[in-house]
Amino acid sequence: MNIDKKIVDDLVANDISFVTTVPCKQLAGVIDEVERRDEVFHIPSNKEDEGMGLCAGAWMGGKRPAIIMQNTAIGVTINTLATLIQYYRMPLPMLISYRGELREPVACQVEMALHTKALLAQLNIPTYHFHKQSDVDELDMILKYTFMCNKPVAILTDANFWGGYGDQ
Repeated sequence: MNIDKKIVDDLVANDISFVTTVPCKQLAGVIDEVERRDEVFHIPSNKEDEGMGLCAGAWMGGKRPAIIMQNTAIGVTINTLATLIQYYRMPLPMLISYRGELREPVACQVEMALHTKALLAQLNIPTYHFHKQSDVDELDMILKYTFMCNKPVAILTDANFWGGYGDQ
């Protein structure tokens, strides 16, 4: 199974036609797959909160959006999530690489990993954690749930899900 293709297939099957992405090494394959698809309008973002603003505009314009980003920027998105996405009840699937767990090679990633789930819980954002590639079988149901209840939903994908960090 090509995990990147499966993820984008599920996005397309759920009528998600607008995707913004923030660069991340773990998410590079899925970002490339998004870029290849004619049925998805892809706009790279410089920052995660900027991407959420783009998704809000897409939603108000009648599109179903999604954002693909890294967990280390959750801290800078809190105001945008609370005062824009949640206040106006916008559904927003957030596919998030979850850096900073076991075998993480970059020490500064660990600090945000310690806060990611707590911040999402404080905002009452439903959060799912994909550890192994078979967890992606839940993605279709999670996307349907997101648009049914008009809420942002976080899908955390750790290094094991993406195949690890390589030899260390």
